Parts: sequence; structure tokens; C-alpha cells
Amino acid sequence: MITTPICDLIGIQYPIFQGGMAWIADARLAAAVSNAGGLGIISAMNADGEWLRAEIRKARALTERPFGVNIMLMSPHVEEVARIVAEEKVAVVTTGAGNPSKYIQGWREAGIKAIPVVASTGVAKLVERSGAVAVIAEGGESGGHVGEITTMALVPQVCDAVSIPVIAAGGIGDGRGVAAAFMLGACGVQLGTRFLVAEECGVSDVYKKKILKAKDIDTMTTGKRLGHPVRTLKTPFAREFLKMEYNSNVSNEEIEAFGAGSLRAAAVLGDEKKGSFMAGQIAGMVKKEQTAQEIIEEIFAQAQEVLAQAGRFIAPGQAGGR
Repeated sequence: MITTPICDLIGIQYPIFQGGMAWIADARLAAAVSNAGGLGIISAMNADGEWLRAEIRKARALTERPFGVNIMLMSPHVEEVARIVAEEKVAVVTTGAGNPSKYIQGWREAGIKAIPVVASTGVAKLVERSGAVAVIAEGGESGGHVGEITTMALVPQVCDAVSIPVIAAGGIGDGRGVAAAFMLGACGVQLGTRFLVAEECGVSDVYKKKILKAKDIDTMTTGKRLGHPVRTLKTPFAREFLKMEYNSNVSNEEIEAFGAGSLRAAAVLGDEKKGSFMAGQIAGMVKKEQTAQEIIEEIFAQAQEVLAQAGRFIAPGQAGGR
């Protein structure tokens, strides 16, 4: 069994978070991951507070274990959902797309552990000073909204920059990735793409099939012109979006309008023409649909095996150097 300080901090069995994927990470998936020993997370996405309250209570009916809520700070309902999570006293709040510092003290007073997603050491240090109990260092290999720095470069730098626990995210899809994250200094991992094909994940069948068929080169990044790059599977929609970005005759407003509602079209409707099928670069490693429990147990059995062999390249007497 692999346990780390993040397990004791949150009260989970395995040091693994499920990513807060909009239109995907609902009460059912979050509860399944939590029941399997990880930290399930409900995405507040752009929904209002009462929708989120209903999902929180639905998750509570499905699990007695800790679960979290992911708040996208660009949401038009961010003030309301920040208040709702405090009223509902969820175990953990993760955040993305902004600086959560103004909310952290209120969450702490409600007994909530704030764990922001960060893409740089500067933001990591800022949220640590604001009271975050840990950070999720997410590299650009991840699906959805991404930063510039890769996971391998970002995680050790964040670990050096802060004294709180670091969870690695981006480009992690199996036990080898978990073992690598630990070697970089992280004490936990967050996975999104792998959980897209969990049996308890209610994403459209079209979405799941695209993940299962994906190859290593089947993702691309769009949205850089707009200032918020997104990694998705290569589809006609994504290619047209990129084409529009490179057309100086097309305004930013036209591009934004073209992309509006595209994630819902993929996740809920399975619309191959209008859908944005967000996925990380590890999509090519995902080959089977499993329960959340099977995914987590398989990943950590492999991680334990890899870590047990970690010293096989060090010759006797050379471990300490000269």
C-alpha cells in the first residue's frame, strides 16, 4: 500500500485526485472515486449555486468518504458557489482559472481544505501565503485548459518553491506516471483523462470511444490567441477552431462564439461536428473501460511494482557516490 502525507491530510486511502472536468465530473463519478479510496471531485463549472448544492447532496447520499468541489474562478457564479461550498462544508475545494486567495480564509473558517491548481511557482507561493493546504501542479500535457510548462519541469520547481504538499497533474495515466511524480517530489497525483472511461463516468459514449481509440499524437492545443489555451482531441471542430485563430480576418469575438457550448456538445450530446473533446496527451495509453475502483487499484499496484524496482540501475557501492 502506498500512502503519503496527502492521504492523512484529507483522509483518503490512495493519494489520487480525480480531475474536476466540466460537464463530466458529477456526483456519481466523484462518489465512485471516493468510495474507491481516492478523492472524487464535482465540477462546479459555470453552473449556479443551487445546482451545485444538489450535486453535493447527491454525492453525500452515495458516499460517506471525503470528496471535493472544483471551482472555476472565471465562472459568472463564482461568488455564489464559493458561498455554497462553505455552507455545505465540503472536505476539499480545488480551483482553476484564476487566483482564489480572496476565498481561502472563508473556506478555512468553514473547515474546508483549499487546494488550488497552479501552473507556475509564483502562483504556488501566492496561494500558500493565502492559506492553501496543498497545490496541484498541472503541466501542459493535461486535457482542458493548460499552461505552458510541462509536468516534469513544473512539479520539482513547485516542490522547491513551497513547503505544503504538491499533487502532480498532467500526463499521468498509469502507475509509471505515479511513480515518476513521486520521484519529482510530489506526494499525490490528479488524473482526468483516465477517469473519462470509468464505468461510472456519464460522459457520452462517443467521447469514451474517441478516448479509447486515441493514439499518442491525437491531441492538439487551441485558444492561444484568446489567452486561454485548451488541449483537445484532434477533430474537425478543433482543426476549424485553429484555422480561425490564424485568420486575421476573424475577430476574437467570432472565435469565442464558434467555441461556445462546445464542451457540452461533446460531453453530453456526443456531437462529433460541434463538440470539443478535451483530453490529455496520455489519451493514447487508455485502452479499456473500467470501474473507478479497478482504475485506482491497477494504477497503484503498478506504481508499487515500479517503485520497488527503482534501485535496479544503481550498482552496489555506488549509491552514495564519491
